[in-house]
Amino acid sequence: MTPADSLPQLHAQRHTLKLPHIHLSYIEWLQGDEPVLFLHGLADNAMVWASAGECLRDRYHSVALDLRGHGDSSKPEQGYSCTDVITDLNALMQHLGWTSAHVVAHSWAAKVALVWARQQPDRVRSLVLVDPAFINKMPGWMRLTFPLFYRVLSFLRTIGPFETYEQAEAQAKQLKQYRGWSPLQQLAFQSGTEQKPNGQWGSKFVVQARDGVFEDVLSVAALTQSLDLPILLIQPELGLNRTSRHLQPYRRYLTNLTIQKVVGNHWCFLGEPAAFNQAIVTFLDRQRQPQIEG
Repeated sequence: MTPADSLPQLHAQRHTLKLPHIHLSYIEWLQGDEPVLFLHGLADNAMVWASAGECLRDRYHSVALDLRGHGDSSKPEQGYSCTDVITDLNALMQHLGWTSAHVVAHSWAAKVALVWARQQPDRVRSLVLVDPAFINKMPGWMRLTFPLFYRVLSFLRTIGPFETYEQAEAQAKQLKQYRGWSPLQQLAFQSGTEQKPNGQWGSKFVVQARDGVFEDVLSVAALTQSLDLPILLIQPELGLNRTSRHLQPYRRYLTNLTIQKVVGNHWCFLGEPAAFNQAIVTFLDRQRQPQIEG
């Protein structure tokens, strides 16, 4: 079964928003009415949110976007700053008829979401930060070590190239995000993998997106002023933000912050989806409650 074949079973539809300079692909669950926007992390794709989208579909209108440079969205040669991504998000919101939404964002995208909430607070009703990464500016000297840094980050190994699909899959099975190789993990991997024009296989995530994002995180800090919107920080037990030192910047700047520990690693929504889904459902339903009571 291909990722496209699975969408009807997921009660979801894939759409493409065609803008003048870029095409944005997204998955939509639209049984509910309350808007939720899912933003995947670096080198992932919208299908990583399949379980969460299904879980929310009866009460929420959920959309999971393939960010530029990822999945089935366009891969421009440049334009991978937070500003560029936020421009895409605003265009998608306008297309959907949303003035604001609850935002669930993982890893690097959590940084983008925080910058967006800081710059345009009326756009974000609440925010779920899933094990955020690259929140502060990275030191400038790291630009010189990017080639080594890329080799250290295991999740970038699926970029390839691989001679066969089987080789790409074998590499994926060794990575944390696909540990267990559940149907959900297989679906996410397959959705982000393609055969190239030369016959080789690799990720739909492109090198120029990798380089552009890392160039941007050298100069952009997400937490520079207080934010008082409701924010849930998902803290996986085997994630990046395990200590009080890691959490200190969030506690300092986010005045309406809840921290929820869950089982799993940095990709807890893939490896332990039931616990992750319960955490975000509880949080999002709490944000809906005042509206329901009103």
